[in-house]
Parts: sequence; structure tokens; C-alpha cells
Amino acid sequence: MQRVLSSAALIGLLIATAAAFAITERLKLVRSPVYFTIVSKRLSPSCGCSRGKAVISFRLRHRDDVTLTIVDGNRTVVKTLASGEPTAKGRVTYSWSGTTDGGGIAPDGTYLPELHLSLQRRTILLPNPIVLDTHPAQVVGVRVGRGIVSPDGDGVGDSIKIHYRLDSQAHLLIYLGSDLVIRSRSYLASGTVNWLGRDANGEALPAGNYVLWLGAVDRAGNVTQSYDRQPIVVTVRYIQLLQQHVAAAPGKRFSIGVSTDAKHYWWKLGTRHGVASGSVLSLRAPTKPGSYRLAVGERVYGARGTVLVTTAK
Repeated sequence: MQRVLSSAALIGLLIATAAAFAITERLKLVRSPVYFTIVSKRLSPSCGCSRGKAVISFRLRHRDDVTLTIVDGNRTVVKTLASGEPTAKGRVTYSWSGTTDGGGIAPDGTYLPELHLSLQRRTILLPNPIVLDTHPAQVVGVRVGRGIVSPDGDGVGDSIKIHYRLDSQAHLLIYLGSDLVIRSRSYLASGTVNWLGRDANGEALPAGNYVLWLGAVDRAGNVTQSYDRQPIVVTVRYIQLLQQHVAAAPGKRFSIGVSTDAKHYWWKLGTRHGVASGSVLSLRAPTKPGSYRLAVGERVYGARGTVLVTTAK
């Protein structure tokens, strides 16, 4: 009799196990009521840009009464976007501007959308974090390799190398006045960019001193405010004569300083002309007293001065 009971108990256990397995497998085959979920990764309510709102979008397999909330890391509700809202099946889209139910801006941090479907009696925490970030990246270090640029296209000194360091990952932004002239290619906390001595339209700037202002824009769209940008002073220089006037005796040699990064440059004095190199131009003065125009140049850029030939007293 005991053996019969033991066999019956064993058969019952096997049947229960099989039933539980079948239920589990059936549950695995049940499709989620929510699919094709799209959620913005970052949000900055203060950026004044496209990331000023986070988009929460998904598709419903069946119509339902939807409650959608934004919760923090403790599953505390921060913002209610929908409460028992009758919703047809298909694509549903909501947006969150970073505010709380109290009307203020939520603290910087990571948040999750939580969805409750009344008819399905299901609550789903969407595994798509939204990072709320309102603090722009700051420039914390700048170093300029050489503060002089000669954008004459000769391949020598045509750019200034700027080394930078930020307090977080962001695109470096460089402004000339209010115009953006450089945006770094990638989100890096440090790196190097080259400025070519050109304005926002790509035109070479006239010779002179300029102030470049360094800021950044982070992944959330926050841009460094103008008053927090870091300035650097740079010089645009082309070929120059270091003296505008030089005196010489008739037929005698004279020298004049030339500031240029070109390996060779042309010169013209009266009807004579030639090619020279180096930072000192040495020429023979005309034999007749008078005032003569001296010109030097390379490519399309040049400089002029005056050679005054006088008879020694």
C-alpha cells in the first residue's frame, strides 16, 4: 500500500512540474505590450537647444490607460507626464522638459521613465536612462605653441596650435569676437586644435593682434557662457619690413630687417629686382641720390618702405 502511495505521489510531482514548466514557457512566448522604445539619452532644460526636452516614445500592442512618470534612482516619482490617459495602440510620444511636479527643475542626475498600463495591470520600468545635466563644461587649461600665424598659404607658419583641457567631455568652441571659428571634432576633455588665422567665412585676416575666446559645448547641449570663456591673444603676420625708411649712400650697400616665415621672398628697388632669403635683406643702393620705393613680398602678400639715397656731407 505504501509503495502504491509513493508511486502516486511521484506521478503527481511530475505532473505539477510539467505544468509549471508549461506555464513558464508560455509566459516566455507572451510578447511585451510595449516595443520599439525610443528615449533621449540627455537633457538640459537650460541649454536653449534641441536637447531642452527629453523624448519618450514607444509603441503599444493594444489600447490601454497609460500612466507615465519620471522616477529617480530610488524609484521616487519626480514628474507625472500622463495619468490614466486612454491611449490607442500604436506609437505614443511624450516629452519631459526636466521639471518636477512641483514646477521646479529637477536636480542634475539620472532618471528613468516608468510606464503603468491599467488594463494590462503591468508596470514597466523602461531601461533607458535620461541624464539631466545643466552645467556647461569649463576650460581649465590653455597653452599656445606659437602665438603668431601667417595665413599666406606657403605651408610655413600657416596655423597656430592650441592645446586645451576641459573639466568634462565636450566639443571645444573657439570664437573670434562673437563668431564661431572652430568646433573640435570629438567630445574630449583635452586635445589640440589648429587655428589658420581665418575668420568665420574662411577668409585670411589682416595683419594684427586678435583675441580668441575658448569655450565648450557638452553632450547635453550646454554652452559655456561668454563671461566664462578663456581668452588668448594671437598675432596674424605677413611679410614685413622692420623699418619703413632707411638711409644709404649712393652705390653703397645697406641692410634692412625683414620679418617673414617664407624661405624665399622677392624684392624690388627702383628698376632692379631679385630673390632673397633670411631676416636681413642686404642690397646696393642706387648711384643717384633720391627717394626710392623698396618692396618685398611672397605669394600675394607684400610690404613697402622707402630708401633715401643721399650724398654724405
